[in-house]
Amino acid sequence: MDLCQMAIDNGLLPHTNAGALCYADLRRLKPLNASMGLMLETTGEVDAHRNSPGKDPCIRLETIDNAGRLKIPFTSGILVGIGETWDDRIESLLAIRKLHERYGHIQEVIIQNFVPKPNTLMSDLRPPSLEEMQKVVAIARALLPQEIAIQVPPNIISIGSFVACGVSDLGGISPVTIDHINPEARWPSLDEIRSMIGDTELRERLPIYPPFIQAGWYSSSIEKLVKGYSDENGFRAK
Repeated sequence: MDLCQMAIDNGLLPHTNAGALCYADLRRLKPLNASMGLMLETTGEVDAHRNSPGKDPCIRLETIDNAGRLKIPFTSGILVGIGETWDDRIESLLAIRKLHERYGHIQEVIIQNFVPKPNTLMSDLRPPSLEEMQKVVAIARALLPQEIAIQVPPNIISIGSFVACGVSDLGGISPVTIDHINPEARWPSLDEIRSMIGDTELRERLPIYPPFIQAGWYSSSIEKLVKGYSDENGFRAK
C-alpha cells in the first residue's frame, strides 16, 4: 500500500499485480489502484505449477472473483505453452468469461506465449509457434465478450498478423524499464509498432480502461489523476 501511495504522490496511477490475494487485501488496495491484475495462466494441471501453491487455478479464480465483487477493473490472461492442452486453453478462457459475465470487471485478457529460459527446468520446452498463438487469439476473440480487449506482448511475439486475429491492445511499452519477466526481449519503439500494424490506429490509454473511467470505477484517492490524464472518451489526453 505504501508503494501505491508513493506512486500516486509522484503522479502515477498504480496497477498492482501481486499474485493471489484475499478479499481483505484486495479491498485495502482498491482505493490506491486504477486497476489490478492476475494471470489465470491455465485451469489445467501442469507440471510447471507443481510446488507453487499460488499458481493453483482455484486460488487464482477466487482472487479474480473477489476483484469482481469489489468492482476492481481487472486484467487477466492465459499463458500458452506450459504443458496445457487445447481443452485447457478453452476452459481457461471460459472461466474468465464466466466471471466477467457475473461482475463486468475484466478489462483485458492477455494471451502470452511462454518463452523458455536457459538453465531452468523448462529450458527444453518447445515454445508455441506463431500459428498456434494466432489460433489461440482467434479462439479468445470468439469466446470473450467484445468489450474485453485481447492483448499480446509486443516485445516477445511478432504482432503484425495479430490485429486481424482479434488483438486490440498491446499493453505497456516502457522507454525506461525492461520487461522484468523477459528481460532479454527489448521493447519495440512506437515507430516499429506502427510499421508492424499498418493502418491500424494507435491510441494511448490509462491503466484503467475508458469504459471503467466513464462508469466511475475509481476512488477519490486517484480521481484527480484519472480526470487529469484522460480525455472526454476516457483515453489518454494529448
